[in-house]
Amino acid sequence: MSNAVDILTIEVGSTITKVNGFARLAGGSLGHVAQGFAPTSVGQGDVGLGVDQAVADLQSRYGQPLGSPETFVNSSAAGGLRMTVHGLTYSMTARAAREAALGAGAIVKMVTAGLLDAYNLEEIQDIHPNIILLAGGVDYGEKDIVLRNAEKIAQMGLPVPVLYAGNVAIRKQIQTIFTQAGIEMLQAANVFPDVDVLNIEPLRKVIQEVFNRHIIHAPGMARFAELTQWGILPTPGAVLRGAELFAEALGDCLVFDVGGATTDVHSVTDGSREWANKMVEPEPRAKRTVEGDLGVYVNAHNIVEMEGDPAWEERLADLQAIPHTDRQRELTRWLCTKAVEVGVRRHAGVVTDLYTTTGKKQIVKGKDLSSVQWVVGTGGALTRIEGGERILRSICTGPGKHLLPAPDARILMDRNYLFSALGTVAQAYPDEVKATFVRWVEEDAFARNAV
Repeated sequence: MSNAVDILTIEVGSTITKVNGFARLAGGSLGHVAQGFAPTSVGQGDVGLGVDQAVADLQSRYGQPLGSPETFVNSSAAGGLRMTVHGLTYSMTARAAREAALGAGAIVKMVTAGLLDAYNLEEIQDIHPNIILLAGGVDYGEKDIVLRNAEKIAQMGLPVPVLYAGNVAIRKQIQTIFTQAGIEMLQAANVFPDVDVLNIEPLRKVIQEVFNRHIIHAPGMARFAELTQWGILPTPGAVLRGAELFAEALGDCLVFDVGGATTDVHSVTDGSREWANKMVEPEPRAKRTVEGDLGVYVNAHNIVEMEGDPAWEERLADLQAIPHTDRQRELTRWLCTKAVEVGVRRHAGVVTDLYTTTGKKQIVKGKDLSSVQWVVGTGGALTRIEGGERILRSICTGPGKHLLPAPDARILMDRNYLFSALGTVAQAYPDEVKATFVRWVEEDAFARNAV
């Protein structure tokens, strides 16, 4: 093989560890050279064992020594940060904070709006969060409730950092409250600095920094933190970053990752002008939702229960993590279909009729996907079963009750799990990653299954 491996990506997943080798090509893009897999070895007390096996697998496929490539790492092996979120109003700061957490390595376990009460504080204690996010109030707006919430959280004395992303006018008071309590406090720009102004990227960056501190506690992970100067990205955040750059290079996109336990949906779009003036609340351009009840193996029974079809309930006897027979594949394909259908409905904006004193008008709650040009399947079951493209095509029906992609949206299948790898590389080489997406589409190497 002529191309040298210039860049190595390591993805330590909850069950599988994947490594990818890339070569720098003339023209500024990256060529995918080889890939290796191995079971993740968290259970053996050292994730490095699985990484070493995956690298050996890659090297055997590559056929020559790897040399010393630049290394990038993403992981979900230690789980995400358990986070509780406390804002002023649910429709504004609490929701914005939740949007920022998703994709940055945090799992939101609790969201409150308004003044915390004794029951809220007890629930926080029971959750044992890794980080507490305190927000609330537009800049120079409401102060009292946020300050009282800060005092209540400080009095709990939990040995975890508190991240403040609220009203800029009370930053010093908030800092004083937590400093006097001996609690680490981190700060980010207000997630809702003004009405209808959503500012989540600064908060995402701080959460990711905390994730990096957390992830090295996975057994053996500290070794890989030392291998890369770019930090360890949360895998969902890497996929979202890949989606953002794909959209910059080729147009608005919607990305599905249907797994055994969850279905992750990522979208990068500002929506259409047609629906923009009907939006009730602002939505981020890049959004991720995690459907923890939609999985094709661990949570397959949840999907069957939702559908309420006894025939498919009986078919659960055919369920396998990796299907081998026609009946097993048929069941997995049906589960994938339902996971995509339900996942996109939860992610997409809903059109509702509102009756006012001046008559009926339409409003939209949620993300407008009607301008999406590309629908991508990556990772997990969706890319491994026959008919994955048809499943994604089936949700491209255009605006109706839900604001879905148009029928002419293009369908892509990332069968080599490269979205997360390239999203990780983008920390250092965003232009090269964008050029890679463009080259793949132009050469039909990445989009060979485009419909």
